[in-house]
Amino acid sequence: MKPAAPESIPVPMLVLTRQQDHVEAINATLRRAGHAVHCTWLPDARDLVDALIQINPELLVVFTDEKLLPIEALGEVRARTQPPVPVILVAAEVTEAAMTEALRAGAQEVVSLDHPERLQLVCARELRAFRLERALNSTVSSAREYQRALAAFMQGSADAIAQVHEGIVVDANPAWLELYGYSDPDAVRGQPLMDLFDPESHAALKGGLAACLTGKWSDHRLRVTAQLSDGTQLPLEMNLSQGEFDGEPVVRFIVPSRRHDEDEIQRRLADAVRTDPATGMLHRRYLVEQLRARLAEPVKGGVRYLACVRPDRMEQLVAQVGPMLAEEFIAQFAAVVRSECTPADLAGRFTTANLMFLIERGTMRDVEAWGEAVVRKVKGTVFKVDAKTLSATVTVGLGLVPSTVSDPSAPVADSVEAARKGAEHGGSQVYSMGRADSDTRVQAYDKIWVRHIKAALMENRFRLVQQPIASLLGDDKGMFDVLVRMLDEQGKEVLPSEFIPAAERNDLMKNIDRWVIGASMSFSAARKPAGIFVRLSKDTVNDKSLPIWLSNQLKASKVEPSRLCFQVGQEVADQYLLQTKELREHFKRQGFKFAIEHFGAGADAQQLVDHLKPDVVKIDGTLMQGLASNTAQQQKVKLLVQIAKGVGAQTIAERVEDANTMAVLWQLGIEFIQGYFVHKPEEVILG
Repeated sequence: MKPAAPESIPVPMLVLTRQQDHVEAINATLRRAGHAVHCTWLPDARDLVDALIQINPELLVVFTDEKLLPIEALGEVRARTQPPVPVILVAAEVTEAAMTEALRAGAQEVVSLDHPERLQLVCARELRAFRLERALNSTVSSAREYQRALAAFMQGSADAIAQVHEGIVVDANPAWLELYGYSDPDAVRGQPLMDLFDPESHAALKGGLAACLTGKWSDHRLRVTAQLSDGTQLPLEMNLSQGEFDGEPVVRFIVPSRRHDEDEIQRRLADAVRTDPATGMLHRRYLVEQLRARLAEPVKGGVRYLACVRPDRMEQLVAQVGPMLAEEFIAQFAAVVRSECTPADLAGRFTTANLMFLIERGTMRDVEAWGEAVVRKVKGTVFKVDAKTLSATVTVGLGLVPSTVSDPSAPVADSVEAARKGAEHGGSQVYSMGRADSDTRVQAYDKIWVRHIKAALMENRFRLVQQPIASLLGDDKGMFDVLVRMLDEQGKEVLPSEFIPAAERNDLMKNIDRWVIGASMSFSAARKPAGIFVRLSKDTVNDKSLPIWLSNQLKASKVEPSRLCFQVGQEVADQYLLQTKELREHFKRQGFKFAIEHFGAGADAQQLVDHLKPDVVKIDGTLMQGLASNTAQQQKVKLLVQIAKGVGAQTIAERVEDANTMAVLWQLGIEFIQGYFVHKPEEVILG
């Protein structure tokens, strides 16, 4: 049979095999059919994700007998390109059963090197289909982009825009040149995009660039720091969109312009009055006003802390630079600290050297992780004041804001006192007042809460709330993390941070867990979500009667057990490994799924997953704090992802709070995310 007419465009290909001879065989076979192929040899599947992003192949050939890549992982691999890259499996023996398994897993065909003509025909067919789909997608995308560009033009947009192809700036409009301080377009064209930004922004830029190219980037804004032509830095917020330039796909980086209409001028004047000119933060008076306004609204979940951030040994720093230049140091110091904040964090200058922040995060440990990132960032910064260079350290003092408190006075005093004591203890640290109540006060506190908890259980005054889990690889699966709330006698919502500690100290967690499990089963039976994640306390992990109780609940609720995934924190699993392992086996027999949450918070993640073989791992939320600018943290998350993939577990990142973090996670191979960035106001789903 005569081969089909070859495509004239060079074909970028990936060949996953341990043997270079296989690569040469594929290359020779396709070239004989007239295809000008460019085969990239990939001997290790761990490099596959990066290769898909960098090479953007039109074909992926996998020598399946070598078992470098599990066949069930093909669907996820294809989802990382847009359109999905065609996958051809090469095997020594091609059978109907092997072909069926391959098609079910997402491959297009199974071939053998012993039949080169069939290999040529299959490749030609898949290349035509892939290029047709890509052309269709490009046409649709170009039409949409043209409409958006036309609308922007009609509105007189002066946005700063750079177009980037394969990491290189191929075009930039006058507004972009003006923003960076260039007059000649050639100063920007042909430059690597990364050269225009601070190194700490690179990870987020790479992730956003890759996600946008594959159609996985929605209307999110990246926060980055530009390196201007005069050597200064400028914080920016940018939109990303797909486009086309000279027939090639590009990503457009857009810095929205500010329209100076009358309302904008009035707003900027008002901001100027409220803002300290040196730090760009709120003056003390306006900070206090904003604190009162924010605390008047109850926190929807997680915790609130006030953080007092002060340079250590300020008197010595002033002596170094002189009192006239001390403000310049404070300005630089404030910029470094603010680079670790999210847009939702409230910031103000409280005294000459003390900065004050309202920090809302998922847990206290997240707040501490934020503070530790600030300490590291300041310690690693060289400040340039006039002709002098100096280093500094910082103390971050934390004061808890209870959910029932609307007056900031006491938390402010706590944070200031914590910063003072932290400095006295050597500085360069995060210090919390740790207002540890005496045993008698804890007992009195517990006595009240135990009465409330027992009454709420008897009167069914608990509620479930949901937090959606979003997919980074395509359509959302309809999965939710389940959290519990208690209602007081007046019907007001009580957060777990208020009543759970007392429940843990007084053996009430099993009762609460069983209420949550029963309610989750009822919800799953009625609404049939794709997945509900239910966390279990250490008391429930040690409860020998749980499997029998679960079996009875299954019969009563008629729920499909695969819709429920029970999750145990790594700290609990480490401490009670045998009990957790036994419980995991019960779950497996009963059809439930199992997850480890706060993964990475313990000592030996590899050993834990080897023992427990979880279906899902949720990577600890503290690792998300400052992830976009912390390369060491990125490497740790990447390692955790590899460990999870090694046992076939899906990965979810906990407590994701901004687009930069999401962009980095996408590049690191995370499949799902949850947190305030996905969905901040949690919704009641079941009473």
